[in-house]
Amino acid sequence: MADTKALTTRAADFSAWYNELIARAELADYSPVRGCMVIRPNGYAIWEQMQRALDQMFKDTGHQNAYFPLFIPQSFLAREAEHVEGFAPETAVVTHGGGKELEEPLVVRPTSETIIYSMYAKWIQSYRDLPVLINQWANVVRWEMRTRLFLRTTEFLWQEGHTAHATEAEAEEEARRMLGVYRTFMEEWMAMPVVTGRKTDSERFAGAVRTYSCESLMQDNKALQAGTSHNLGQNFARAFEVTFQTASGDLDHVWNTSWGVSTRLVGALIMTHGDDAGLVTPPRLAQYQVVIVPIYRTDDERATVLEAAERVKRELAGAGVRVHLDARTGMKPGAKYYEWEGRGVPLRLEIGPRDVAAGAVVLVRRTGGKKETLPVEGIAARIPQEMERMQTALLETARARVEAATIRGATKEQFLQHIDGSGGFVYAGFCGRAECEAEIKEQTKATIRVLPDPEYRSPEPPATCMWCGLPSVAEAVWARAY
Repeated sequence: MADTKALTTRAADFSAWYNELIARAELADYSPVRGCMVIRPNGYAIWEQMQRALDQMFKDTGHQNAYFPLFIPQSFLAREAEHVEGFAPETAVVTHGGGKELEEPLVVRPTSETIIYSMYAKWIQSYRDLPVLINQWANVVRWEMRTRLFLRTTEFLWQEGHTAHATEAEAEEEARRMLGVYRTFMEEWMAMPVVTGRKTDSERFAGAVRTYSCESLMQDNKALQAGTSHNLGQNFARAFEVTFQTASGDLDHVWNTSWGVSTRLVGALIMTHGDDAGLVTPPRLAQYQVVIVPIYRTDDERATVLEAAERVKRELAGAGVRVHLDARTGMKPGAKYYEWEGRGVPLRLEIGPRDVAAGAVVLVRRTGGKKETLPVEGIAARIPQEMERMQTALLETARARVEAATIRGATKEQFLQHIDGSGGFVYAGFCGRAECEAEIKEQTKATIRVLPDPEYRSPEPPATCMWCGLPSVAEAVWARAY
């Protein structure tokens, strides 16, 4: 990387730091089309690792991949009133094709419920055809007014699962199961702690009966909706006449779910783990888990060192480690260190003539600590252990940060002080009234992220709403959010 200027610090300007980090690590760039981004190879490699992990998790829970058209007849969106109302301001519409005006305008896919359930109506006839468990990896377009790389762009990449079931209970179980899959991925692969729970009616997906969400807290103490899972009930099945003959011979509409995560997760990874030196990538999602940097002065030393480095590379690759040997010439080792640190590679191995003679390498961890000399013998077993330790430590560090930015049982005064101060999650009583929720949002810009699942709730359930003082019907998690 040519740019050697230090990043703006997170403390000075978190937004500037985020944008500069993306540029320095060459993760993405702005495209000539307003609001769209170009995902560069370094950024796409992280997305590919995310895809591989999630795709296997989907298949392990019985789902299959398919693909549906990018273009959706405009009339399809109108069939589900709440859905079209929710997406109408964000849609891009094609009115001409092949030099002629189209008979019916086509919406560029903002989400695929309508076109998928129109196909399910053809495929599903009997309870024997259920459940249908389909996922697709695709791009979508939502005409965003304010965009930010990875977090909110006009076009983005995602996966969307769409399932059909014979009963409401099965659909609810599916929606909850996939929320759990997301939580597992975010915590075990991204090392990003989340709070899961149900969205309020004002925050749920347009057309859903219930929306469940994974909410994470970034280093600037703003929340990020990292993934959602929706129980759609029979809303879309009724709109598209997706019916089936039940085991008893009756006719019923299927029960649907949809669920998705997007390239927003790359932004979440940056803001969860990045530091003032650049990107920090959890080992399980790193394009390169280890980079080897050879150090030499003469041609003879170069040949000796590169031969040893190649042996180490082969040994690590044989153990399943994603390893890269940086053998570029005309570039000093220090410049290479700077580049790989900015790109967030978890572990660096330095090998010089003395190390070769001693049968050793020098280990440098991206997350800090002293340099450590390791014997080459046994390195294929040691490096995976180091990566697992780092993966665990990143999650623990993030959890401690979130906990430090969280208050529970808050009064109105404590809520206002926390939201207007350092920010973070606020657990407090909620009366359940939409008017109260709207008033808080208008006055503070804070929203209810979730009504948390039991494992996240406070030991003592709140008795009153922290804002209006009426009896509390649920504990809510509040925060300002992206």
